[in-house]
Amino acid sequence: MRSKRAIFFLAAGVLCLTAAASLAGYNLWDEQRADTSAQAAVAVLRHEIPEEPEVTQPLVPEPQPMMTAVEIDGRYHIGLLEIPALDLTLPVQNSWSEEQLKYSPCLYEGSLSDGMIIAGHNYRSHFAKLNTLPVGETIYFTDVDGNRWTYTIAATEIIPGYDVEAMTSGDWDLTLFTCTYGGQERYTVRCTLATGL
Repeated sequence: MRSKRAIFFLAAGVLCLTAAASLAGYNLWDEQRADTSAQAAVAVLRHEIPEEPEVTQPLVPEPQPMMTAVEIDGRYHIGLLEIPALDLTLPVQNSWSEEQLKYSPCLYEGSLSDGMIIAGHNYRSHFAKLNTLPVGETIYFTDVDGNRWTYTIAATEIIPGYDVEAMTSGDWDLTLFTCTYGGQERYTVRCTLATGL
């Protein structure tokens, strides 16, 4: 009787280890795929975005009915997000869904003129290290019209996972967020516009 129980627990243990290894392997593959996709989009956007805007850039973003977007492989991108402290340059899609987040960060809500909220997966090549950014760091966003906006991190916070009101509250010019590793909360970086140059 004891040997049957030992065999059962051994088999269950092997099954659990196999499942864990498979999940870890899938997660690594998925993250690598996301990084490859995002960097391909960055290359296209660097080619598509003019080096100088066609018109003089205002000091603050002007209201627009819709942000200009560039289509790349069936996904629409509004610009490039640069986080020098993390050595990251990422494309930003014009709207979000769980499926689109698998490729690159997405505009969750807002616009340049009324406060952009950008969501990203906690892939190592995307937003995994947001929690290491201190207040005072600089972040850049270049829209597809060639305007480069400079932001300064003003605050960081952790928001409960489904608290949309907390995520969208406040008068922030730029918000970046990602899931914490447990997935129950959102690590959030709040920024103010430093300059329009």
